[in-house]
Amino acid sequence: MSTVSNSDRTGRPRVVVIGGGFGGVRAAKALGHADVDVTLVDRTNHHLFQPLLYQVATGILSPGLIAPALRRVVKKERNIRTLLAEVVDIDVHGKVVHAATPSADQLDLPYDYLVVAGGATHAYFGHPEWAEHAPGMKSIEDARMLRSQILGAYELAELATDEKEREAYLTFVVVGAGPTGVEITGQLAELAQYVLPKEYRSIDTRQAKIILLDAAPSVLPPFAPKLQRYTQRQLEKMGVEVRLNTAATDMDSEAITVKGPRGEERIIARTKIWAAGVQASPLAAVLAKATGTETDRAGRLAVDPDCSLPGAEGVYAIGDMVTTVDRLPGVAQVAMQQGTYVGKQIANRVKGDHTTPAPFKYFDKGSMATIGARQAVADAMGFKVTGWVAYLLWCYVHIMFLIGWGNRLGTLYNWVRSLRYARNRGHRLISMTGAQEIAERHEAA
Repeated sequence: MSTVSNSDRTGRPRVVVIGGGFGGVRAAKALGHADVDVTLVDRTNHHLFQPLLYQVATGILSPGLIAPALRRVVKKERNIRTLLAEVVDIDVHGKVVHAATPSADQLDLPYDYLVVAGGATHAYFGHPEWAEHAPGMKSIEDARMLRSQILGAYELAELATDEKEREAYLTFVVVGAGPTGVEITGQLAELAQYVLPKEYRSIDTRQAKIILLDAAPSVLPPFAPKLQRYTQRQLEKMGVEVRLNTAATDMDSEAITVKGPRGEERIIARTKIWAAGVQASPLAAVLAKATGTETDRAGRLAVDPDCSLPGAEGVYAIGDMVTTVDRLPGVAQVAMQQGTYVGKQIANRVKGDHTTPAPFKYFDKGSMATIGARQAVADAMGFKVTGWVAYLLWCYVHIMFLIGWGNRLGTLYNWVRSLRYARNRGHRLISMTGAQEIAERHEAA
């Protein structure tokens, strides 16, 4: 067992930040010039820009463009160090974070202030077994596996000799019509209609059936009705079958069973993608147990207005794993603003300012989502725009939030390439593995 203590080096207050996502990175960087030692611990070595994961899954971007190394992200802040480890427990009374290293050693991190930004994971509404049949996207590994599954389905359809089997491989069902579901569905339609048709000889990829379903009465539930209607029309023009008021009730490797206005129906589909819900990181349950704090149905912690955790001195929780009085949405902007807010709050306390801080106030910069190449919807600063204008706005915002000009220019190049040259996808590499997994699940069923 190894014990790590920042005080061994400088004697300054120790801040441990758990999570290298939007909230964790913002909190750490807000402490970059404070008189503290910061330890940023995460179970991956990179900062993931999750809003563009679906573009890795559909071959537009390479993983490295949206996942810079954490050490690179904070290299200018000399008081921050990063550790690759997985947090397994938090002792809020002894003020120690217990983690496991890649070599299975125990790592103990004493702290004076703790910021927990564990994020969220998939929620299958009481059916965790569905994860095997309908993967979601929360990590680079998820996106890579999904890319193999999507492209592998076309490869297996090319090899299939039975028409029903071929149709099963060419049927794609996306569960959840929020921004992530709409964006991945749009890209599936782009692949089928524009990218792949000239590359296969035994199948017509344009005959692929792409279904988007949701239990809600509209796509993009958080958006304005005008944008919802526009999005649904565009998806249907692209050949997507949109099924609303329709919920998944069961699934296996062969099919998904849904219940909606048409009654109960079993849809034969080899590829199912989950974009329907999220739940808080398991770290929320760890903190809840340690402090007696309540959690909601999604497992999120209830925090005070200053993002501190009741019953735990010096502990703050932010991002998708918490819920606030004003029920803020689980989006990147909330986590980023909370991270900066908490970082500044800790810096002030270290300086001796112990006055009660003003409650955290979220500044809503708007929402946007792409539908396909050249099409998007945006609701920002009171303006509701669609089409090319929304698409350009979406591109600008996402480019600017990427870390590093190299990643920004590389991403922009890939976008221009995919638009200009027959919607080319330059990152479609798969091996036998992805296709074999699909085939093996089918045979097992």
